[in-house]
Amino acid sequence: MGLFGKKKAEACADAGSATLSDGTVVELAQIVDCIGDSCPRPQLMTKKAVGQIGAGQVIEVLLDNPTSVEALPPMCNELNATHLETIQSPRCWKVYIRKD
Repeated sequence: MGLFGKKKAEACADAGSATLSDGTVVELAQIVDCIGDSCPRPQLMTKKAVGQIGAGQVIEVLLDNPTSVEALPPMCNELNATHLETIQSPRCWKVYIRKD
């Protein structure tokens, strides 16, 4: 059991790729599933995921909590990472973050 209750799989062996709105295709190192989670869990899971990847790698964070969506981009500076884009899909928001 995780610190905040149920534990979700954070990393995928083959996370695949994603296409940003400008047409850029990025390879994903991890997909962080924060669907149904409230603050601060998405921020903590994102911080952990960024710490586990190498420079230049990208994570996709799945969120359905508006507060967390707003909190992640400003947090990137302290993580030595860059917020690439946030895309709203019918089910959730997808936040793309690249480690610098």
